[in-house]
Amino acid sequence: GYSQAQIEAIETYAKGTGTLEEAPHINRATLKAKGFDEDAIGRVEAVLASAFELPFVFNKFVLGEEFCKARLGLSEAQLNDWSFSLLDMMAAAQPFVSGAISKTINFPQTATIEDVKEAYRYSRERMIKAVALYRDGSKLSQPLAASYDFGNDGGEQEAASSSQPQPFATPMQIAEKIVYRYIAKRRPMPQRRSGYTQKATIAGHKVYLRTGEYEGGQLGEIFLDMHKEGAAFRSLMNNFAIAISLGLQHGVPLEEFVEAFTFTRFEPNGPVVGHDHIKMATSILDYIFRELAVSYLGRYDLAHVEPSMQMDAMGPEAREEYVAEEEGGVNVRPVGVAEMFHPVSTHLHPGQQPRPAIAPPVAPTLPTGSTGGGTAVAVMVRTEAVNASKAKGYTGNACSECGQLTMVRNGACEKCDSCGATSGCS
Repeated sequence: GYSQAQIEAIETYAKGTGTLEEAPHINRATLKAKGFDEDAIGRVEAVLASAFELPFVFNKFVLGEEFCKARLGLSEAQLNDWSFSLLDMMAAAQPFVSGAISKTINFPQTATIEDVKEAYRYSRERMIKAVALYRDGSKLSQPLAASYDFGNDGGEQEAASSSQPQPFATPMQIAEKIVYRYIAKRRPMPQRRSGYTQKATIAGHKVYLRTGEYEGGQLGEIFLDMHKEGAAFRSLMNNFAIAISLGLQHGVPLEEFVEAFTFTRFEPNGPVVGHDHIKMATSILDYIFRELAVSYLGRYDLAHVEPSMQMDAMGPEAREEYVAEEEGGVNVRPVGVAEMFHPVSTHLHPGQQPRPAIAPPVAPTLPTGSTGGGTAVAVMVRTEAVNASKAKGYTGNACSECGQLTMVRNGACEKCDSCGATSGCS
């Protein structure tokens, strides 16, 4: 929405005019008052347009050493000091500013503590309130670098024989060394460790997966066994498990292995039998890392059946059942819908997070002397479950695959939100 004149004014304000003409503070009049003659002002004017900043203009290379010494009274040491500024502009402005102007001082890698002390002392003398000190290589993401010393074959010998301070490694070299030293240290597994064994069948091939965990429950190793396979294939799978275990113990995140090996496709593949959450695998590796992702990362997006109510793949059976205690009557205990149609365990692995559960319906206690108590209670419980399912937007029908009451309309048919099965439509 700016006009062309406004745009030009904004650009001029940001970039400057590149000339001393009509400059508000540093102009021909103020420079002449400081001892500049027309010849020196002409040299300044000639390089202003191409200069990065004003200190690049006001130095001995533009003005000449003789002019700086004779007319400006500068010493040889000042002219040869790379940090010396002929303008010293911040010191001139700071007394008129209530806050602090932060001055960034970039030190070379060879700077010492004494150099830092001197910088603060000099800033105090010049009435500079705030300074930010950086030594080359002190930050991994620094915008400027004075040198890129990647070394050579004789670099260490040369550094040892030289009495001058040598530059430190560059930020990239420092980062590489830190990462290398971290992953080069193997974190040993405890001599006695917990884990679990998962048995499943993939397209008729039995697969046994055994895990080993650190004290905190983090995965540290896996073992694979397929006892009916040939010796060569079994050896490859065993060595693959060793390689994955070494990677985990050296700090490679499990997420990286999951992303690398899920959805790999080779035989045997097909339906998975014996696993509560994974029903199909494109390969043995796909199944293994789906299982690890579900158990240790909570990645139920890689599972085909999400846990519902209170269920898990491991642990003793802990569901409560209806127990007849007195003749002619029943003592009703609460039971989940999923446990009625798909018996599971209530013990959760440390790496798993339970999903929000539907409160299990509690059937009323029948009066003593009623007949057919067990059947009547089961009917009442199922009716309560169906009504609760409908209240949540489901149709109330049970899935033919997993038994859950989580069927939703899918065109002319129905689809299960738990396992994805349909009642006939694709």
